[in-house]
This record gives sequence, C-alpha cells and structure tokens, in this order.
Amino acid sequence: MLKVQELREIIKLIDQSSINEFTYENDGTTITMKKSNGEQRDPVQEKPVEQLEQQAPEVAIKEETVKVTEEQESAEESKSQQENNTVYDYEIVSPMVGTLYIAPTPESDAYVTKGTMVKDDTVVCIVEAMKLFNEIEAEVTGEIVEIMAEDGELVEYGQPLFRVKKQ
Repeated sequence: MLKVQELREIIKLIDQSSINEFTYENDGTTITMKKSNGEQRDPVQEKPVEQLEQQAPEVAIKEETVKVTEEQESAEESKSQQENNTVYDYEIVSPMVGTLYIAPTPESDAYVTKGTMVKDDTVVCIVEAMKLFNEIEAEVTGEIVEIMAEDGELVEYGQPLFRVKKQ
C-alpha cells in the first residue's frame, strides 16, 4: 500500500506531466488517476454526500481522481479501529527525515519495547540523517503502548514513532 506522501508525489508528477491517465496495481490494490479536460470543477460539491456514499468510494484531489478498493477501505477501517483501541496520551514523533534505528547497534537490544516505562530524558531510538546519528528522547514520562515504525525504516518529519500513556 502506498503511503500518503508517496501518493502525493505521484499526483504531483502526473499533474506536471502530459499523462492524462495513470493506473497503479500492487497486491490487489488498484489506484487510478485521471486528469480532467481543463474544466475547473469540484466533484464533491456536484452531488450530495448521500449520493457519493452510495457510489464506489472515490477521493477527488484537484484534477486527479483516486479510486480506493473495498479491500483498502476495510484494511484502513480495521487499522483505525485498532489505533482507537490503543489508549495513549502522547505520540513521540520523528524530528527529521532519516533512517530509524530502535537499538544502538544491530546486536543490541532495543532501547524500548512495548510496556517499557520511560522518563523525559530516556532515549527511545536513533534517527540517522546525513551520516549523523541523532538520539531521540521520550520528552514525557509514561509507558510505551505502541511502536509505530520498524527498525531500519525511512521515517518522515513529524511521523509518529511511539505512543505513550502518560503517568
């Protein structure tokens, strides 16, 4: 499944190109984007919300249309329900773009795991950016209730990394 940022980049590239229609398929997920013929219109305002809900789910972004399959919808719903079940008060987010490391070395244990109690100055992970390893501190006292990124994953600025239940 494409991340929101990747989808935005694809939309921007298609918008700037001469391509009028684009389809992407991966693991049963299909995304189709079409440019309009230069007409400036707002598809969401053309029909009442009730009619839009009855049709195949469709998300309008400027001139491109992204169709979401039912499989994606159900996966996103179950993910959002799962996120709603996790009780947390604070999210530790990435302060920069870089590679996330949850342990100081590949052979070491992770800085924190689910259930770990942290304090303001507890190092929870490292984000490597431009060959610099930046230790990320919890900045809150509490318990790690969810780890939202994986070791070695590229993380974005502001991306939630950990969820914490404050004490």
